[in-house]
Amino acid sequence: MFDRRLARSTGRLLFWLALGCLAVVVPVSALLVWMDPDAPRTLSGRLTAVWRISAQTLRLGEATGAPLRMLLSVLLGLVALLCVSTLVGVITTGLGERLAELRRGRSTVLERDHAVVLGWSEQVFTVVAELVAAQQSRGRGVVAVLADRDTTEMEQALAVTLGAGRARLVCRTGSLTDPGALALVAPAAAASVLVLPAEDTAADPEVVRVLLALRSLTGAAAGPPVVAAVRDGRYLPAARLAAGARGVVLETDMTTARLLVQSARRPGLPAVLRDLLDVAGAEFHVLEGRELAGLAFADIALRFENVCVVGFLRADGRACLTPRPGSVLEAGDRLVVVAYDGTARPPVDCRRHVDPAVMAPPVPVVAEAARVLLLGWNRRAPLIVDILRRTARPGSVLDVLTGPDDRVVRTPPQDPPDAERVAVTHRVGDLARPETLRALDTRGYDSVVVLGPDTAAGGERPDDRTLLTLLMLRGREEETGCALPVVAELCDHRSRALAPLGPESDAVVRGELTALLMAQISQDPTLAPVFEEVFAVRGGALDLRPAGRYVLPGRTASFATVVASALRHGDCAIGYRPHDPDGTGGGTLLCPDKSERRVWTDEDMVVVLSAAPGAFDAGGDGRDALPRMRREPEERDPSANGPPEGR
Repeated sequence: MFDRRLARSTGRLLFWLALGCLAVVVPVSALLVWMDPDAPRTLSGRLTAVWRISAQTLRLGEATGAPLRMLLSVLLGLVALLCVSTLVGVITTGLGERLAELRRGRSTVLERDHAVVLGWSEQVFTVVAELVAAQQSRGRGVVAVLADRDTTEMEQALAVTLGAGRARLVCRTGSLTDPGALALVAPAAAASVLVLPAEDTAADPEVVRVLLALRSLTGAAAGPPVVAAVRDGRYLPAARLAAGARGVVLETDMTTARLLVQSARRPGLPAVLRDLLDVAGAEFHVLEGRELAGLAFADIALRFENVCVVGFLRADGRACLTPRPGSVLEAGDRLVVVAYDGTARPPVDCRRHVDPAVMAPPVPVVAEAARVLLLGWNRRAPLIVDILRRTARPGSVLDVLTGPDDRVVRTPPQDPPDAERVAVTHRVGDLARPETLRALDTRGYDSVVVLGPDTAAGGERPDDRTLLTLLMLRGREEETGCALPVVAELCDHRSRALAPLGPESDAVVRGELTALLMAQISQDPTLAPVFEEVFAVRGGALDLRPAGRYVLPGRTASFATVVASALRHGDCAIGYRPHDPDGTGGGTLLCPDKSERRVWTDEDMVVVLSAAPGAFDAGGDGRDALPRMRREPEERDPSANGPPEGR
């Protein structure tokens, strides 16, 4: 009942508040006066003292004497109290609104030369982690993230993944296609801008709209370098036009598809790529090489102790990787190297460490037909089938096994010669049942590719089916005692720790490679043509090759000898992965010292950049590039979305 009286009106609330204050202040003031031995002896004197103490407590003035004088003093005190309360209320309201605006992420970023990330997807954790690491290496920096999500949720999600660091993370919320919202992160003053595609089906058109909004805000020719990604190659031309001359656009699905195919042939390649593209490890850099102008590539490759030279960046901006040993560094050209930092180093002649006596003689390598098993289906599966059709050796076999709920559109092959190269069969089975895999001769396959659905059905999480399939394959390995070369596509990077991978298995996180490439290019835009050639069919290809191809097994040799021998084979050696049957080694070693000597075995793998790439090598026609950053994509047949009719 009392609370209903208080809620009737503001005046009634003020009345009860004043009455409550008087009920406490006046009796206490009276007790203080009557307990004071120096208090006036007369009643009127004591009442006056009670008034004075009560007025001081309530800030109503201290005037005594005539009633009118005391009334005016109270009135003046009330006016002063009203003014002070109003001022405090205005200040409190303003501060509250400002704090609420900061919590909502609607304040403008004032920093300059910061990194801006637009959008939210699984790639954001990899991109932001790489940018934060890059900012920390240069001192304390700022990474600003803008997405149409709650700011507190973004900050908490990123804090859990990234942890504490010297770089400052700023999150803002707003529509990415609204130039007013984009202005909150000050893209015009940023050092780089990265645009991430969302997870929904309208992600690619949204990326194009965001690029147009950026263009309207910063201008077509001005502004920082922009790195964007789309999922479908059909949107590449539009995205490139919207990004302008300063923009680089990558294709996520094609990048993931080709990495899956390459990893199926070479287990361990995803880990090498992560080491090579991670900011914390050895990376691609572009160095000046004026003092080496006029020298041949074979001489330059042995002029640095712990830097691996892999090619030239010509004066016209063209990347020439794994050139012929006799290619000359011309004036204005720069060196493309793999090193732990981009600091210029004085040349050192490492040719004295080369021992020609332990070099393995060149032996022609004949690629054989391959048997590949594809388990599962999603929107990258047609790309994988197309890559295998055009790069596998004649006589190869591709068996596709999909679940009952997978939507597979079976169409005739797009190119008759490609159909003759690979025999493709398709069948349907429940991948969660062990007998489905038992019906297959899994030991007869050279590689197994596991795909998960694009969207989880029901209460499933994205990687549930993939993890279940991997578990069935792991059980099959234990039954047969034969390790299977499996490569699986995962959606969530946190699922990698849960994946039951065998000794010959590996996992590729969807979009992770694209995210690493975006972070690398945003830090150094001159690397865009380098990565275009690194991942292009017609350019260089990263590969793992047996050390016995370059040096005699069982002999002691320096890494400089491996580099020199690799050049004779048309390869650039940039590191090695020692044979580690117990899994206790340090993994891949990039950019070792040229003087480092060790006993090489045929099980050791050398990391090379090869001038003769191919997914399942062989004679690819050079039509695809990964990640197809600048070249116009080839027209695709929209109907080619699945394997051909089963035979």
